Amino acid sequence: MKTALLAAALFAQSLAAVAAEAPPLRYDIYVRGAFNGWGTDNVLVHQGKGIYQADILVSPGNHAFKIGSKDWAAEWVANPAASVTVKPGDAYPLVTEAGPEDYLFTKKTATFRFRVDVSDPKRPVLTVAQVDTPTAAAAADPHAGAGATATLTFPTWDGKEESARFSVRDPQAPLRSYAHSTTMQLRDPGPQATTYEEDAALPVVRSGNLAFDALFALAGHEMKLDSVKEIRDGNYNGGAAIPCDCFETGEKWHYVWTRDLSYAADLGLAMLDPQRVRNSLLFKLSGWRAGLTKAPQVAGTPDGLQVVQDTGSGGSWPVSTDRITWAFAAEEVLKTLPADERAAFATQALHALANTIENDRIAAFDRTTGLYTGEESFLDWRDQTYAKWITDDLAAMASSKALSTNVGHYKALTLAAQLAREQGDKARGKRYETWARELKRAINARLWLDDAGMYSSLTAPHFDGAPLHKFDWLGQSLAVVTGVADGARAQKILASYPHGPMGAPVIWPQQQDLPVYHNRAMWPFVTGYGLRAAITGRNVAVADAAYDTLMRGAALNLSNMENLEWLSGQPVLLDEAHPNLIGPVINSKRQLWSVGAYLGMVIRDVFGVSTTRDGIEVKPFVTAKLRGGVFAGGDSIALYNLRLQGRAVNVKLRLPPVPAAGSSGYYAVERILVDGKPAGSSIPWSALDAHSDIEVQLGKLVEGSTAIRRVNADPYAETPAVFGPREPRIEGVARAGGTTTVTIAPADRQAGITYNVYRDGKLVAANVPAGAWTDKDKSGAACYAVEAQYTASGNRSHHSVPRCGGASVAIAATDPRVQAGVAIAPANARFAEPHLANWGQPADRFAVRDVRVTQAGDYAVQVRYHNGANQINLGISGGVKWLALKDESGKIVAQGVVQLPHARIEKANTPTVYSTPLAARLKANVAYRIEMSDFYNMSYLDSNRSFSAAGGVDGPSNRFDIYGVRLLRTNGIK
Repeated sequence: MKTALLAAALFAQSLAAVAAEAPPLRYDIYVRGAFNGWGTDNVLVHQGKGIYQADILVSPGNHAFKIGSKDWAAEWVANPAASVTVKPGDAYPLVTEAGPEDYLFTKKTATFRFRVDVSDPKRPVLTVAQVDTPTAAAAADPHAGAGATATLTFPTWDGKEESARFSVRDPQAPLRSYAHSTTMQLRDPGPQATTYEEDAALPVVRSGNLAFDALFALAGHEMKLDSVKEIRDGNYNGGAAIPCDCFETGEKWHYVWTRDLSYAADLGLAMLDPQRVRNSLLFKLSGWRAGLTKAPQVAGTPDGLQVVQDTGSGGSWPVSTDRITWAFAAEEVLKTLPADERAAFATQALHALANTIENDRIAAFDRTTGLYTGEESFLDWRDQTYAKWITDDLAAMASSKALSTNVGHYKALTLAAQLAREQGDKARGKRYETWARELKRAINARLWLDDAGMYSSLTAPHFDGAPLHKFDWLGQSLAVVTGVADGARAQKILASYPHGPMGAPVIWPQQQDLPVYHNRAMWPFVTGYGLRAAITGRNVAVADAAYDTLMRGAALNLSNMENLEWLSGQPVLLDEAHPNLIGPVINSKRQLWSVGAYLGMVIRDVFGVSTTRDGIEVKPFVTAKLRGGVFAGGDSIALYNLRLQGRAVNVKLRLPPVPAAGSSGYYAVERILVDGKPAGSSIPWSALDAHSDIEVQLGKLVEGSTAIRRVNADPYAETPAVFGPREPRIEGVARAGGTTTVTIAPADRQAGITYNVYRDGKLVAANVPAGAWTDKDKSGAACYAVEAQYTASGNRSHHSVPRCGGASVAIAATDPRVQAGVAIAPANARFAEPHLANWGQPADRFAVRDVRVTQAGDYAVQVRYHNGANQINLGISGGVKWLALKDESGKIVAQGVVQLPHARIEKANTPTVYSTPLAARLKANVAYRIEMSDFYNMSYLDSNRSFSAAGGVDGPSNRFDIYGVRLLRTNGIK
């Protein structure tokens, strides 16, 4: 007894000593990685003697992670130059600076203890070790005592089967409680079963198929889980909660992101909870910070209210310009809000959209092509969908034009035009209508590739500008559903875009040497838009593929996941032989836009219910495959308690007999009754009572299109059937005797690759071998790019870095002709040249006088710079400035916004980069003057006051180092 008491006393003293010991760090430190959404769920707790520790349950995969503080002010990695895969038990000294992610690989779900020894805070040491945990007791059967059960069985890519089982205790209950289990290994640690209940505030489905009813209830349940009173992100408000009756983005994403919210709302959420969507949309609007002096070129109202472009590539807007996807959600909310609430929101929406549109027109519109510049919408992980070299030149990504983003601008323009007309502003309505019409024409003229039967997803950047043979399902689908693609083009798109056995990938072809995320993946929300496009084009094969993908993904994963590997349908493809390729590298349950896609699939697509300004439309799309499969158990399916503008609506579809095996097509609507009275497919609000029943009799089977492109491959193999080649490189461009020789370096050592040569964005030679290629271009100022192509599949690479043959004039920052308000900083270990350091305060000015060219012609004017305000994938501090070129009389000969995005920082000899170019036509031997002044970026917005990094709590950041300017002779910037 005395021994036990003594031991207890010593243990208590030990705990007291640890508690009394001051931890070496004055802030909390976290393990942040792909297994926890890069959030702050896993704090390292001080154990005493400088040891910090966290035990984390980690699922199978190759998980990127870092040790970091809540605001990322502290960021520790094993090697600032390269990622390190940590081996359990080994010790890794950490460098206390930013760098690439480290990785932890595990073949099975296990608990790992992360220990960081900070006894020397300047040299922390990491160890990771697997921890043995007690074996859990066998789980009880979730379906025990069920009154009804159903099972969905799905074939796997490797010839096996996986199944999902559903049950209820009382199938006759008005609101059911479901149990749902799966045989598939889940992505995240946890039980192989879940339960959820139908909600009296949401619609329910009764289809005669318990599984179909349950999956709809699951989506409604997850919508409720994503409905929160507060949001948070480690980069905002010090990581503390921000009050907002909003939708958070998913289980691992606790903030409101503009594009995620907007697509989710458009797909399904706006119809079910318009007030919460409206609140979320308003959260994504912001005016100027207090005390800000607006540059004279900036457009819009004095308050600056506009849509926020979230943190991202190169420092956000206008490298990325898909903030205008806000319009997709706003349009749907405006159709669903009650009239008194609609009017106020419509005024706010037009105000914000107009300011956004007008400034995007200045900063991101290319008048030469009629297209908007900027990163692809949602495909915002540069390595995954762009050329490998683009991460070293984000200005090149900024100047490219993307299909999805341009269709988003089209939507914003058409909605703003409609709202302007409604609010009596005819001039503005006509202005935006004209811009929208011209943009639609430019998309079809510049991005349509007739040989592919699809739109190019993106163009090559400046000095090239060619539409690439790269394709994405979101962009194609948005073009169809917005009407940018006419009927014939829509049919070609639907027949041409590839589908694997589990569904359509988000990009085509896939890119080599990269893990699954956007690359090699299906995203349910993109599939939701593909389904909507298929219904628009009446393509039953593509629609059935989408129905299958959405139901399979939710059934086997017990949730509407963020993404899945596209050939296997797995939530993580564990490639043990190539751990760097494992993915999806992050994957969240109840991802908001996936939830919206599933709800929309049932309500808008199967039952055909959508809202209009004046009422609802009912246009169901039930295919023969659905009728003979999912809906084979009864003669009707019903959607109950759909609440729209204070009305509760029930919709019943009466089904024709089950079709013969092998039948194809969709069922035409034969008759619609509203409360027993005949009606058309467009039903005005006035025809609906507080409780109304809509009955739809489906009739004959209409043939529809069955054209679909099917592809397949081993998900573990990088084959030419589904991948594009690596991009080639131009080793040199030499001019001699009136001809130009372009030397093409091979893309890789594989056989069966030929090369296509582009001059100034136009194809001038196809299927040439690597090596020297000679061009008889007379100008001597052409810019060249090369792409690789597999001869077997026709899949193409991204283009090489463009190389130009024109003469250039370079003026260094140290040249006496340069005038600036900041001093020259000397060269140092990281930056090998003297430069104008940290230039760019709003009042700063930069000028170069007496700039001359010896040959008249078209020139690209660029600033040579470095912007190290944040990492290339983060932040709000991309440089955005106004550049003007004036002649001897002071007349402006060229002016516009130039972008100077974040760039990589090396430990030594960090390379400089060039801004986006300003096009100018210059005369020989005339003295020109270059002037650069302020414009704005997202750090100027009030919503970013609490952002933790550059441009946030310490004030706006639109600063960078200037090394000089370059004037490059071209044949016109493409």
